[in-house]
Amino acid sequence: MSNIYKAFKNKKAFITFLTAGDPDFETSVENFKAVARAGADLIEIGIPFSDPIAEGPVIQEADIRALNAGMTTDRVFDLLREVRKDVDIPIVFMTYANPVYHYGAENFFEKASEAGADGIIIPDCPFEERHEFCDVAEKYGMDFISMIAPTSEDRIKEIASQAKGFIYVVSSLGVTGVRSEIKTDLGSIIATIKEVTDTPTAIGFGISTPEQAKKMWEYADGAIVGSAMVRIVAEYGKDAPEKLAEYVKSMRG
Repeated sequence: MSNIYKAFKNKKAFITFLTAGDPDFETSVENFKAVARAGADLIEIGIPFSDPIAEGPVIQEADIRALNAGMTTDRVFDLLREVRKDVDIPIVFMTYANPVYHYGAENFFEKASEAGADGIIIPDCPFEERHEFCDVAEKYGMDFISMIAPTSEDRIKEIASQAKGFIYVVSSLGVTGVRSEIKTDLGSIIATIKEVTDTPTAIGFGISTPEQAKKMWEYADGAIVGSAMVRIVAEYGKDAPEKLAEYVKSMRG
């Protein structure tokens, strides 16, 4: 059983996303430590990329800030090592196929595992092509996190049956971002998933309020919040750690 299951053991998991290196390396390290202390059960670390096709403007702008501040893939690994000095909850990377290809999958997953990553999410990797990444990830003890979207339909059971770590259930069509309302029939999707696996499910895309998180927990094992967290970093900059901790505590409560 992977380390990721600790996030879901006997509880509903609150999962946070932040972009590595936003607004700068040192503040970003403190941001991740702050959300862990405040009660996050699992952390997603976004590797900044110049063409993040699944992201809305909030996270796109965070990627630009981080890249302008000098973040590279190697610096992301350095950042995770710093975070791991004080944080032992599960941590997964969120990135795209291109940076992993460019770095070399074998080299990437070896260094990611050594730095302390438990898994990876690659939104633009088609299910049929996952073995190019997931086989190498598993070699180094990392879970390749599957994503299921409202458009997955007949493939839901196939994707779910081979999932590891947790299943990322996409709440809505489109890119990431805060949404005032989520209308997808998530209960039906998750019921279908549960027919073939006991791998935990977590819902992401659009969650920003305690009310939305509570609603997601009626269906799933976890709720994922990203854009709302990244907005706090954009607003408060170097003062973000304290504000992020307050937000996580309010959501967790």
